[in-house]
Amino acid sequence: MAKAGPISRAIVAMTGVMPRWFVRYISRRYVAGPSLEDAVRVMQRLTDQGACFTVDVLGEEITSMEEAKFFLEEYRRVMAQIIEHGFDANLSIKPTAFGLLIDEEAGLNNMRSLVSEAAEHDMFVRLDMEDHRVTDATIEAVLTLHGEGLVNVGTVLQGRLHRTLDDIDRMADALGVAADHRICKGIYLEPEAIAHTSRKDITDATVACVIRSLERGAYVGIASHDDAVINASLAALREHGWAPEHDEDPRDPSPPIRTGKGPGYEFQMLLGVRGPLRRGLRQQGHRTRVYIPYGEKWYEYSIRRLKENPTVGTQVAKAFLMPWTNRP
Repeated sequence: MAKAGPISRAIVAMTGVMPRWFVRYISRRYVAGPSLEDAVRVMQRLTDQGACFTVDVLGEEITSMEEAKFFLEEYRRVMAQIIEHGFDANLSIKPTAFGLLIDEEAGLNNMRSLVSEAAEHDMFVRLDMEDHRVTDATIEAVLTLHGEGLVNVGTVLQGRLHRTLDDIDRMADALGVAADHRICKGIYLEPEAIAHTSRKDITDATVACVIRSLERGAYVGIASHDDAVINASLAALREHGWAPEHDEDPRDPSPPIRTGKGPGYEFQMLLGVRGPLRRGLRQQGHRTRVYIPYGEKWYEYSIRRLKENPTVGTQVAKAFLMPWTNRP
């Protein structure tokens, strides 16, 4: 796995003894809060900066299908608030929170219900990609729903996985320009047998995935805070004919513009991370989307992100000790 520095390792080592209030203090810039009302307040504030959003109700792998009902109902509440406030926002959901690992068919039915309701409001739903146990099932869910006419759904593909270039090609072959991926490095630290593990290899693989997605005509959410990924993506966009100052789609054939989408790509960033960079991209004419997580599971989410990827600790330490360098 990618090596963490001494600051990151120290922060991760302390997670078990950190007071809950301290974890909340650290995480408040990265998590909207425990309630939907908190998420609404954050979106109201950031709308003035020209950002759009994807909303995630925290919590994932459940232990019973009964728990999945909570997430289905809570996302319905999210949709209602997005519509009421007129936010430029879509939904991000964890397939395991809908029951995918307990009962794959029932989990798919839950996701189908939400995606169908979102389609009635021309709202997009992103299936977040979790660890390698559900990669195939998540991709199959997207392909199945598209086959049923529910084209307002896409997934996340992780650059660190060896298989991702093949997954991009597979989805492009099946969906054409209706394919819609968020490309990220990936937070899950997977085994060396299936994933790149060095920082350079992960970065290079993520850039390759962005480029392949553009070449295959997919809509691409470039989800990175890494200058190397962003600069390479900007160069690839120019090479493929994208001009942010013009709302033109160079793909042929070009798909119809979806509500809440750019002509064919956007940059996506986590709440509270590299706000100046996001605003700079927006000023250049690029569409920028902020990932807004909220929920009662904020503590578990915060601790899990640290434990699963200790390199996040450096970002936390910098935000805590030098907040002026990372204004939201």
